[in-house]
Amino acid sequence: MAKLIISDLDVKGKKVLVRVDFNVPIKDGVIGDDNRIVAALPTIKYIIEHGGKAILLSHLGRVKSDADKKELSLKPVAKRLSELLKKPVTFVPSNEGKDVEDAINKMNDGDVIVLENTRFQDIDNSFGKRESGNDPKLGEYWASLGDVFVNDAFGTAHRNHASNVGIATAMKKAGKPVAAGFLMQKEIKFLGNAVAHPVHPFVTILGGAKVSDKIGVISNLLPKSDHILIGGGMAYTFLAAQGHKIGKSLFEPDKVDLAKKLLKEAGDKIVLPVDDVAATEFSNDASRKVVGDDIPDNMMGLDIGPKTVDKFKDVLKSAKTVVWNGPMGAFEMPNFAKGTLEVGRAMGDLKDATTIIGGGDSTAAAKQLGIAPKITHISTGGGASLQYLEGKTLPGIACISDK
Repeated sequence: MAKLIISDLDVKGKKVLVRVDFNVPIKDGVIGDDNRIVAALPTIKYIIEHGGKAILLSHLGRVKSDADKKELSLKPVAKRLSELLKKPVTFVPSNEGKDVEDAINKMNDGDVIVLENTRFQDIDNSFGKRESGNDPKLGEYWASLGDVFVNDAFGTAHRNHASNVGIATAMKKAGKPVAAGFLMQKEIKFLGNAVAHPVHPFVTILGGAKVSDKIGVISNLLPKSDHILIGGGMAYTFLAAQGHKIGKSLFEPDKVDLAKKLLKEAGDKIVLPVDDVAATEFSNDASRKVVGDDIPDNMMGLDIGPKTVDKFKDVLKSAKTVVWNGPMGAFEMPNFAKGTLEVGRAMGDLKDATTIIGGGDSTAAAKQLGIAPKITHISTGGGASLQYLEGKTLPGIACISDK
């Protein structure tokens, strides 16, 4: 079912509540990476260019006590947003009460305000975690502030929070529209189509530490994928299931039987490493060498080897749809980042293919290589994209009105 999007609505003169994802890294008031703010600009600009009043809500970090509030205020975000929009943005240092209501009542068409971190509602109250626990009264209060609700925060779409599901539920009850923003629409379009209607050959690339983190993705995408390339720590559980020696490599003994089952179901669909960059310890400066698919007892696999890179590239060269989630090795250490970077480079070089990256280290690799502009879609939500690839229903998407 197609979802209502912001361009379906008349926002002129309307108070438009927007759940954005401004969960950006901030240290000492300085934003380390503003990509999530930039990603929200199309929706915000649409509202102000069409005469709406944009009221923005977002969480930032994990707020556990009053001591966290100083470092986790959205004030620096509002300042950066003002610079990006090239117009004043009002920051309200609260998200409930008279100050909020007065600020909204003073808005003119085309104005933008940013309310304080929604997670501040998770402390100092009798309900418990009002925001992340989805206190219905908080959702109703926030919904009362606007005429329209737009959810553009895919990064929290897998969460059942007051600032997404709570507001949407109250809005619908009041007969008001709930729409997706342009970023949310893009995530639904690319990730949703990749899962439901991929153009073949369809190649899934999975990495990261544990098989247990990606079981749902493998199970959901195995019938749809032509190949699943597996690297990272999770590969060693599969290699152990095949009877290979894995030395001191990361390993989930309780998942070996599952790996055997998946390998049997997959036939030749699952492609595993045929060599590795192994080291004596988990350290960038450790003694390392390229080994075959049997790793010496005193070593651990920390990256895919050159033969595996070539094998993965060979599979990728004919792909028409590629979804990548997770690094091929210990990407955080430069000496074990080459496999991840080589796979990213191969993705960036594909012509006439839909290429999708799902968050985390894969995104970092794309940025480091400078291939981000060549990738069809880089998801803004690691956890949300993973659950979407598993075929799960995300509450933050389910609550958007159908067309």
